[in-house]
Amino acid sequence: MADISISAPMTSIVLKILVSPQDAVRKGDPVIILEAMKMETVIKAEEDGIIQDVHAEVGTLVNEGQVLLRMRRGGEGQQNSSASKDQTQTGIRPDLQELMDRRAWTQDAARPERVAKRHQKGQRTARENITDLVDDGSFVEHASLIIAAQRSRRKLEDLIQNTPSDGLIGGIAAINGHVFGEDAAQCMVMSYDYMVLAGTQGVMGHKKTDRLLHIAADGQLPIVFFVEGGGGRPGDIDFHGVGGLDVMTFYLFAKLNAIVPRIAIVSGYCFAGNAALAGCADVIIATENTSIGMGGPAMIEGGGLGSFHPKEVGPSDIQSHNGVIDVLVKDEAEAVQVARKYLSYFQGPIKDWSCADQEQLRHLIPENRRRVYDVREVIKTLADTDSVLELREAFAPGMITAFIRVEGRPLGLIANNTGHMGGAIFSDEADKAARFMQLCNAFGIPILSLCDTPGIMVGPEAEKSGTVRHASRLFVVGGKLRVPIFMIVLRRAYGLGCMAMGGGSLHIPFFTISWPTGEFGGMGLEGAVRLGYRKELESVIDPVKREALFEKLVAKSYEKGKALSTATYLEIDEVIDPMESRRWIVNGMKSTSGPKKQTDPAAGFVDTW
Repeated sequence: MADISISAPMTSIVLKILVSPQDAVRKGDPVIILEAMKMETVIKAEEDGIIQDVHAEVGTLVNEGQVLLRMRRGGEGQQNSSASKDQTQTGIRPDLQELMDRRAWTQDAARPERVAKRHQKGQRTARENITDLVDDGSFVEHASLIIAAQRSRRKLEDLIQNTPSDGLIGGIAAINGHVFGEDAAQCMVMSYDYMVLAGTQGVMGHKKTDRLLHIAADGQLPIVFFVEGGGGRPGDIDFHGVGGLDVMTFYLFAKLNAIVPRIAIVSGYCFAGNAALAGCADVIIATENTSIGMGGPAMIEGGGLGSFHPKEVGPSDIQSHNGVIDVLVKDEAEAVQVARKYLSYFQGPIKDWSCADQEQLRHLIPENRRRVYDVREVIKTLADTDSVLELREAFAPGMITAFIRVEGRPLGLIANNTGHMGGAIFSDEADKAARFMQLCNAFGIPILSLCDTPGIMVGPEAEKSGTVRHASRLFVVGGKLRVPIFMIVLRRAYGLGCMAMGGGSLHIPFFTISWPTGEFGGMGLEGAVRLGYRKELESVIDPVKREALFEKLVAKSYEKGKALSTATYLEIDEVIDPMESRRWIVNGMKSTSGPKKQTDPAAGFVDTW
């Protein structure tokens, strides 16, 4: 049989010869090892055969193409023990085992006592929250092997075991992928780990956060961030600097404003730097046991401001009523459910939906035009079943802001609540609606406005809150809208308040329609009559007759300002049967081809307030 020559593939040094003459080799057996540029190349037999001659010596230089050995095809010879010893071994390699051991320290199973303590407090671990939030098996963790920057004061083994991931878990995962598909569901998920140094922000943790935020920006990934923790960590000494005030984390997170949806979830204590990240997010979902503050008890006491328990600093009942918390929930399990629901509005429409019998809408506005009603019942009936997610419910109760769906399509909703001061727009109500409109505008979500307001609140007390500036935000934001706004007047549409609810004018919305209960005017009918007919009313001495004249004049004004009359002047587009509302909304969404071209970069900004 013909001989086979094995030649050097490159100029190199002969490092090891694994065969001798008369050795039998099989295809794939290593026969010689070469070294070039400190890297080893294993030369293997290309066929079964018997080694005839070896033309190389260990330590010698061989050139590319130089024959190293010759062998004869087939035949029988002595088994090459050297070659067989160099075969890849089965089982787990030492370097892989080292990685697996290191990873084990990052898991909850490595800290059973801390996990038990966490559960005793009624809270879950960071990894339990992430597992519950993301689609099964979709979480790809980044930078899990970092440790606290304390090597100069603690042993490496101690840091590996007690500061895994430097108290910050993060990576990419799918959320709601079963509905929107995995590509549309990809998100950046991060969580401070309270079982590691109380969830404080360390040097390496900041570096990791910055890296993950860069990735989120590059991939345009929504962010869900569990931000429980005590703020900056003074114990990290392995860095050159003074206060670490050049850290980029807060800038990078804030810079993603209006670029990707950002959700902060808080449970337990959230102070200082952790609270700053929460405040930069688009929405804060917090549990009842939450305390959020720009400084914790230690910082407060250090500033000479007194001694307080953490629960006294920004508790959830305070922070929900003042507007800091957007959605208050019972526990972390509910927080995760709300986060998934909130995120879904930014992920697109859904195919499966249902709704209530729309004929109910005909009966939800009282025939008595002065009678208060539950506008939330209107919203619930109008929207797809179980699709309503209200934001900042306890703050500015005269205005409702919520995400809803109509025939599966996401919408932002603003609505006046007559159950609070008749639905008048105070400073807080204006801020609440304006900020929500910014949020919808930034992410291309159409806005539905349900109007029933006597107008913007007036009077000495109202002006103490800066109403002139705050209420005007509705006009400024309305002037920057690049998404369509659809307006339905439920009952009262008076003055500047009504115009503000429409983005600045009744002819700004894509459509402005009214239910038959609608009534329109430059101000409230009763107030307009008292001002416009003051002399006539004062001339009537008998209070009973005066009141009768007043009611007559009001009825006359109502007849002129009611929806059917207003529609004849084209101040509104149409008066509709309430049960036709969804048809108009869907037609509006289908007819608007998407957000208008944005020419002003500031139009995409979302205030923190």
